[in-house]
Amino acid sequence: MRILFVSAEVTPLAKVGGMADVVGALPKVLRRMGHDVRIFIPYYGFLADKMEVPEEPIWEGTAMYQDFKVYETVLPKSNVPLYLFGHPSFWPRHIYYGDDENWRFTLFANGAAEFSWNAWKPEIIHCNDWHTGMIPVWMHETPEIKTVFTIHNLAYQGPWRWYLEKITWCPWYMEGHNTIAAAVQFADRVTTVSPTYASQIQTPTYGEGLDGLMSFIDGKLHGILNGIDMNYYNPDNDRYIPQTYNVETLEKRVANKVALQEEVGFEVNKNAFLIGMVSRLVEQKGLDLMLQILDRFMAYTNSQFILLGTGDRFYETQMWQIATRYPGRMSVQLLYNDALSRRIYAGTDAFLMPSRFEPCGISQLLAMRYGSVPIVRHTGGLIDTVSFHDPMNNKGTGYCFDRYEPLDLLTAMVRAYEAFRFKGEWYELQKRGMRENFSWEKSAEEYIKMYKSIPGLSKEETLIDKKPKLAK
Repeated sequence: MRILFVSAEVTPLAKVGGMADVVGALPKVLRRMGHDVRIFIPYYGFLADKMEVPEEPIWEGTAMYQDFKVYETVLPKSNVPLYLFGHPSFWPRHIYYGDDENWRFTLFANGAAEFSWNAWKPEIIHCNDWHTGMIPVWMHETPEIKTVFTIHNLAYQGPWRWYLEKITWCPWYMEGHNTIAAAVQFADRVTTVSPTYASQIQTPTYGEGLDGLMSFIDGKLHGILNGIDMNYYNPDNDRYIPQTYNVETLEKRVANKVALQEEVGFEVNKNAFLIGMVSRLVEQKGLDLMLQILDRFMAYTNSQFILLGTGDRFYETQMWQIATRYPGRMSVQLLYNDALSRRIYAGTDAFLMPSRFEPCGISQLLAMRYGSVPIVRHTGGLIDTVSFHDPMNNKGTGYCFDRYEPLDLLTAMVRAYEAFRFKGEWYELQKRGMRENFSWEKSAEEYIKMYKSIPGLSKEETLIDKKPKLAK
């Protein structure tokens, strides 16, 4: 199959959330399986610092009265062709910013559509989140190109239709009051990043106002669990952590805990219960629960806590203020730092994710991969990936709570704190998490089945072309 992934983010070049990890890993696995898979992303101003980009474009086009250029390169450490959408609106060194964000990404989606019509024609365009939501609408009357639309986070639904009609082409047959609503109606298949989230978005609690529409399209809605790149995230050879280790040499891991304590200014204490959190600081991630119980937890235990991330100014300020009350025990790092996040996964005893909702979540997978025991709310993809710890039967991989209540979160944290004293049982809990297989190979098989289920898709297998066949 010829598949073009269109996305605003891709690891390791441009990352804000989990969508980048999906687009950076899944195409590589699909290509290894013999499919001609390529990626189309914006040419952000910072990309030239991270990779070699040819000076000459391979194709030029026009969309929304704007001229643009497309450059071809390769996704780093892979053989996946990468197309960069070149336009001045993406020159600033940010991914998401400014009042023209809706316009910029609608232009980007339009450019991807023009490229698919006139340059390299895929059999399937795999669209990701609202930034690409108009592509299924535009492709509706192009039967030789099928579309798959993946919802990474339904809370972000893109611009309203009245705005789209001002800036771009909205066909007469288009339905839907915003970009996501239109995308899910016209895509041949709709996917979410976990089976549980696919069910939850059909309910008023998680449907973000689109629960009726999601129930209506249930026949083409698939929940496929995200994976992680097990080679890229591997504590046995990770160059960003001080001490490498694996499930058989777990005793070496304590060196990473000591190094992390030294790095952030904590008291070096191997027996202190060290909790980590790597997250966007937004309400979705359970920050409102954290603000209600963290002071109490820190005051009545000798735990240490490190937070890495950026987000809403309110949550940044509140967490910073709490940290000032616990010098040497709590650190708030308001930045994005992939290397530090890996050291947090490798050095903490437990990892916190008290999400209000979670489409899939990547952090809990990385935490288990590196031996940090997850403390999570049982929702969305967290249900599909973290199981209740049952110490009597030596089962489970983490500590879970169901109700979105501060007392329930506090109880789960205290349970983990108390269990940490029993080092033998804690080691076994860590090892069970590290042995979990969340590789992309398993998920890729599900994606292939889903692709092949699209009506009208050619049944002939397409060999990988060495060079793209572009229009002259």
